Amino acid sequence: MAKKRPQTKAGKQQLTDGEIPVVGAREPCPCGSGRRYKACHGRAAAQAVAELVQRPFEGLAGECDWVALRELVPAATVELTLKGGLPEGVPSVTLATVLPMAWPALRRDDGSVLLALQNDTSSGDLSRDLADTLRRALEAEPGSPVAARRVPAEGPRLQDVLDAAAPFAPVVHPGFEFWVPDAENATAEVSASLERANDAAIPTVLLSGVDAAYWCETPEKNHLRWVMPHPEEQLLDALARLHAAGTSSLGEGTRLVGSFRAHGLMVPVWDLPSAMGAEDCEKPAATFAERLATALASDAPLTAEERRARGGLTNRQVTLS
Repeated sequence: MAKKRPQTKAGKQQLTDGEIPVVGAREPCPCGSGRRYKACHGRAAAQAVAELVQRPFEGLAGECDWVALRELVPAATVELTLKGGLPEGVPSVTLATVLPMAWPALRRDDGSVLLALQNDTSSGDLSRDLADTLRRALEAEPGSPVAARRVPAEGPRLQDVLDAAAPFAPVVHPGFEFWVPDAENATAEVSASLERANDAAIPTVLLSGVDAAYWCETPEKNHLRWVMPHPEEQLLDALARLHAAGTSSLGEGTRLVGSFRAHGLMVPVWDLPSAMGAEDCEKPAATFAERLATALASDAPLTAEERRARGGLTNRQVTLS
């Protein structure tokens, strides 16, 4: 015989869905039903965790740069503009790639907010997780970090809280000195932490002539990693046309070696000679962008050689997220 569900005590106030906080899966549901949270209002939260949003930054200004800062760039910041302006006592809100101690966010002593992008998140919607962290940071006491938590199934997303018309202009830093307002007078512990983080960072530069293309330096060779907004199938066709025609490189000694797939976008990657710096990439990248635009506009069926090139590019594709 099936067990009878516990009955709610008479007269106990029932909470509406919008008032029910997130608790542990095995704890009693705060709605007063008498059931465990996971068997009651936690079902919606569990479903939200399971449903992955493929393009969490879609609709935001600078979607390609959001992806790059999330997956590829060690140290960078972006000033964010909120819908309706900044709350009283908050002079600025800054997106950062990472923060000390892997904090999701930090409310500084002066009231300004730093929001970290590369932290682990609790649900399948990175945009909702970040919006929740941002809201809590805006309400936190100055001088305190914001802890991670499981985000409610329903809630605002970044697209709901950020001004879509405001520019998204990443600033790539050589190190993590932006963590502290006065790095020169930091404590020995903070200085040691900064030194360790800086030693692990790969030198990275954002190209100025094209969108969302990032040069980086590694011990063996340099790379260009370029986040592109085009639909994946269309972009693969275009890259295959160029590759088959021998025009997919960025010049002598360079080679298109494959691509990443991250947050619903493709990130083609080129190997570069060690002597080829970021400035040396500017003109070849701009020229390649023109060739790519022409290839993207073509709707002719792929030739046999282009299909083989496309297969090779697909086989060298790695999914990051």
